[in-house]
Amino acid sequence: MALLLSVIVVAIGLSFFAAPLWVWFIALGLFFLGCGVSVLWWIVTITLAVVFIHKPTRVKLITNNLFKLIEKKGLLPKISDTEKIALRAGDVWVEGELFSGKPDFKKIFENPYPKLTEEEQAFIDNEVNEVCAMTSDWEVFESRDLPQEVWKYIKEKKFLGMIIPKEYGGLGFSAYGHSCVIEKLATHSQVLAITVMVPNSLGPAELLLHYGLDTQKDYYLPRLADGREIPCFALTEPEAGSDAGAIQSDGVVFKNDKGEVKIKLNFDKRYITLSSIATVIGLAFVLKDPQNILGESKDRGITCALVDAKIEGVDHTQRHDPLNVPFVNAPLFGKDVIIGLDDVIGGESGIGNGWRMLMESLAVGRGISLPSTSTGGSKLATYVASTYSVVRYQFGLSIAKFEGIAEVLGRLGASTYILDAAKTFTLGAINAGEKPAVANAIMKYQSTEMFRQNVMDAMDIQGGAAISRGPRNLLAHIYFGAPVAITVEGANIMTRTLIMFGQGMIRCHPYAYAQIEALEARDVKAFDTLLFTHIKHVVRNKARYYVLGITRGYVHRSTSKGEAGRYEQKLAWASAKFAFLSDVALGLMGTSLKRRESVSGRFGDILAQMFFITAALKRYEEEGRQISDSVFLEVAVEDAFAKIDVAFRGILKNLMPGIMGIPFRFIGFVSRINPMGKTIKDTSLHHIATALCEDDSIRERVCSNIYMGERPRQLLEATHAMQDIKELLSREKKEERLTQSEKKQLQEARALQHEIITVDSFSHDDYMRRKI
Repeated sequence: MALLLSVIVVAIGLSFFAAPLWVWFIALGLFFLGCGVSVLWWIVTITLAVVFIHKPTRVKLITNNLFKLIEKKGLLPKISDTEKIALRAGDVWVEGELFSGKPDFKKIFENPYPKLTEEEQAFIDNEVNEVCAMTSDWEVFESRDLPQEVWKYIKEKKFLGMIIPKEYGGLGFSAYGHSCVIEKLATHSQVLAITVMVPNSLGPAELLLHYGLDTQKDYYLPRLADGREIPCFALTEPEAGSDAGAIQSDGVVFKNDKGEVKIKLNFDKRYITLSSIATVIGLAFVLKDPQNILGESKDRGITCALVDAKIEGVDHTQRHDPLNVPFVNAPLFGKDVIIGLDDVIGGESGIGNGWRMLMESLAVGRGISLPSTSTGGSKLATYVASTYSVVRYQFGLSIAKFEGIAEVLGRLGASTYILDAAKTFTLGAINAGEKPAVANAIMKYQSTEMFRQNVMDAMDIQGGAAISRGPRNLLAHIYFGAPVAITVEGANIMTRTLIMFGQGMIRCHPYAYAQIEALEARDVKAFDTLLFTHIKHVVRNKARYYVLGITRGYVHRSTSKGEAGRYEQKLAWASAKFAFLSDVALGLMGTSLKRRESVSGRFGDILAQMFFITAALKRYEEEGRQISDSVFLEVAVEDAFAKIDVAFRGILKNLMPGIMGIPFRFIGFVSRINPMGKTIKDTSLHHIATALCEDDSIRERVCSNIYMGERPRQLLEATHAMQDIKELLSREKKEERLTQSEKKQLQEARALQHEIITVDSFSHDDYMRRKI
């Protein structure tokens, strides 16, 4: 028994430290010497050692035959050209470390953390505050549009040209600066934020900057920067939603009467933001050349072009009504619209490259726009809920004192803390020139889902005041907008099940995609190296998963300190388990894994939560490990680990059916009695609630970058007033004598309280005349 245990310990140790194959054979030889085995065992072992360690022999005897078997059985994974473009779009960033099973946390935490430039901060403090002051969100909903003076202001101050470099007349803001502008606008008016966001997201400016001809840049970019041109980008169609590659709008190459080469467009687009007021349309379509005028193939593929909205055949006269949120969103139709080759983005060299342009741009854009509006909305929800809880009294007590309210406030504060951390961490990478495609998909999905939950939690606290629309209500309109964010830039269900892990597994895995490329290129030697390195990777992660699981992560040497170090240990454990089970799933299911969307979605959930935990640890360190933040970190991270536990159990329960699934279900049982997460303490949630309600500095840090308009200022003033009279209320309840000044202070505080709890109402005639 002792010998067997020794063998197991040595094997686990060699696996854990990824020992080379020759070390394994030496260890086996030492074992044989100790046991005095027969010569036959030595002959077999030496033969195997030669075969597996000597690469030319291994390739000839093993890999070459395996390669032939893969070809004969048709097991070679088939990845279409459009899938390859999507997979190659963007970079592998922190996601790759988490996929490895052995993240280099020192490298991860050395990633830059962004800060605003003086110019960006001044713009937020001045121009952004000014445009918010000019905009009444209630009146925007009533009139169904932004005021004309607001449109004029955002054009003059170049809000629509934040991503355009200064050399072309734009503001040249960083990704983080751009994000902070959108975030602050979203805390005041979702319509204003969306209007500014879209021209700075995927669209003509973004595509021209990366793929446009110099002549196209010189003409369009200055006009887009100062608002002379209003852009839109037309991608989505009735038959091409999340499946953007299914575009049916087409352009046919022909020669006109003058012999000039032109393109005749016919398109049917929908859900196009700004389309009904756009002057220049970025259009994605399939280009066809039936007469082979351009001299290559007749089907040239997806192409992007700029179309003048005023030319004949363009119809943008209709509007959609997205849940009564009055940002400009509309269908767009084109009938026999004629453009030239010089209207194609990138000219002739841009023909057929539209899909690559779209995938590369979306790989970045998903991490900026919607995470910014979602974080802004979450901060506003947290601010409103925490201040309102102080002011609102029931049963003679501030509702902030009720544990049920405190529980929701605690959850809301921790969610906003980790969401802001993930947004900022991702933007630091984009600022540094990274294009983290999978991380950005994670941000799009997680931020919009968290925002939806956060605003509902805040509304639950406000109760009837949250559902009665009117100028006093700060939450109703962002609630209306939450489902809109869920559906755009790839519907969330598809993002979770197809992109986060489905593409992430191939893109971020250290060896999977490289092996596929080697197979396609028939490069047996490269495939051999990758295959056996991959096997070593799986064996190592299995050992790491086992050892880290048995020790609950304590054997990992943390780069972080204190409680953050403990969370890093559990994150290392999660990464090892995730990497091992990912390879197991890939081995069992092969290419069919992407069709097992429920399993794939759970793997995506784990990857997302690991990424968010990483971001929270980064934020905690960057902000000086403040004692007051430790409870936010604790609740946010433990909640993420609990979600990881649930996802792992779901994978193990459903990975394989019947008898084949018994080992996995047993591992799932073990996972239940050895979870990564732990139950969040009520006291921790209550601690967060108290901090948000009573400490202005903490509330301001968690809910930073909010526009403090009239209603938020009233909430803050009423909060301070009610906090100041707590002792007076107690004395009044005891019927103690109060001075005139004390009575006046009570009266003034109650007047502020009354204003905060008052909801808007309308006469019957006014209500019936309203447009919404």
